[in-house]
Amino acid sequence: MAFDWNFPYPSQRMPVFAPNVVATSHPLAAQAGLRMLLKGGNAVDAAVATAITLTVVEPTSNGIGGDAFALVWDGSQLHGINGSGSSPAAWTTNHFQHLDAMPELGWDAVTVPGAVDTWVRLSERFGKLPFRELFDPAIDYAQNGYCVSPITAVRWQEAISRYADYPDFGATFLVGGRSPAAGEIFRCPAQARTLEAIAVSDGEAFYNGAIAEKIVRYARETGGSLAMEDLEQHRSQWVAPLTMDFAGCQFHEIPPNGQGLVVLIALGILEHLEINRYPVDSVDSVHLQIEAIKAAFAEAHRHICDPDHSTAALDRLLMDHYLQERADAIDPYRATSPSPSTIGDRGTVYLAAAGANGLMVSMIQSNYLGFGSGLVVPGTGISLHNRGNGFVTDPDHPNAAGPRKRPFHTIIPGFVTCGDQPLMSFGVMGAHMQPQGQVQLAVRMFCHNQNPQTACDAPRWYVERDGQVALEPGFDPGLGAALTDRGHRLMPATEEPLFGGAQVIFRLKDGYCAASDPRKDGSAVGF
Repeated sequence: MAFDWNFPYPSQRMPVFAPNVVATSHPLAAQAGLRMLLKGGNAVDAAVATAITLTVVEPTSNGIGGDAFALVWDGSQLHGINGSGSSPAAWTTNHFQHLDAMPELGWDAVTVPGAVDTWVRLSERFGKLPFRELFDPAIDYAQNGYCVSPITAVRWQEAISRYADYPDFGATFLVGGRSPAAGEIFRCPAQARTLEAIAVSDGEAFYNGAIAEKIVRYARETGGSLAMEDLEQHRSQWVAPLTMDFAGCQFHEIPPNGQGLVVLIALGILEHLEINRYPVDSVDSVHLQIEAIKAAFAEAHRHICDPDHSTAALDRLLMDHYLQERADAIDPYRATSPSPSTIGDRGTVYLAAAGANGLMVSMIQSNYLGFGSGLVVPGTGISLHNRGNGFVTDPDHPNAAGPRKRPFHTIIPGFVTCGDQPLMSFGVMGAHMQPQGQVQLAVRMFCHNQNPQTACDAPRWYVERDGQVALEPGFDPGLGAALTDRGHRLMPATEEPLFGGAQVIFRLKDGYCAASDPRKDGSAVGF
């Protein structure tokens, strides 16, 4: 693939070229992964060490009490792991019947955290280094401190009002009632103790040991439903990725309960619409991409749920004749309203790693909303995520809340192969921008040959839950008016939608090209 190596968009970043690379949203975490590669570890060791370190240095977006998904190319085959946790057994079908919407904070938003078990399963199946060594950077930063990065500091400050009613959050993550400033040292010895216990027990302490007992005791004392049996029964699941052909390559996503299906449906529709015919950032191209995403959201959100509780044949949504029908239903000159009901989050990190031996990893980890539910287990540094908010209260919906069910998940690691060979690990963190961002990267790189860093730097569009469209600064000034003429409703300029943060690793003939989004604090590193 011959990329255009010009850089037409404002950016202060250049891609990194090396046979061993890591890219993520925080530079200290990227360097933690690089340390594992320098020690002789592989890309999975690097990815897990990066993920663990992110729970410490970017607690505003993920944590020890969150979930994780990953795609791993092992040198000959692509593997998927679904590390999302289930709801407590006590969440019976009538537990939420008095509510119109699922709670966003508190115990009724907490499902079993799956990230820790995901680290364990990835390491034991593919890792080279001892599991314990992967924790060294994170434990050091938690115990001895690290300088808070600028964007993370902003997100931290925003969290103060959100979690004002949760004193254990303030006791752990605030300093004298305030958030740490950019460049200020922050320490969390409780996290260091927790990570040490997880490391030496291969994760057992978290699900069936001292940490689990602390979590359950806290739930019991503060009105939560999470029980020891819920934690003990958790297992991350190895899954076969879903696949869609686009622009001569194959795009892969984790199957439901994740929303990767949205990406694949949209790309399938765009393939039928021959999106490559239209100039990059033209009104025709942007209009068709928006309409494809809206159609994909509308269909996927009718069906995405825990696959163990689904009666739908989701493969139907990826069939060629169905995608052709959806493409034919799109008016090339007029916006439609297929109810793109999206579920958002603002607490996610994405990372990618690749090594000289051919292993490549695409991994994503999340609290869901900032620090999560607001519940922080005393003495542990564990902020419990609020993934239960991904359920719905409609008892007839397949994603209705119930016992031992995994909720609809927004986080989606992406991977691309071409000719049965690995090509790219990529993702775009940030709310329901994730599938929209992946589609935009795919069109830019595979239809217009934009290099990975340029595709990360480029301006993005964003479809809100109600169908309104936001345009990031950087597009042609006439694009907004042209979209309005086609019936799109643009968001007011005063709104601040989240345009996400991408990380990309692309395999070259010799080594890799790694790119990191300028919208985040992070970086790509390599050697």
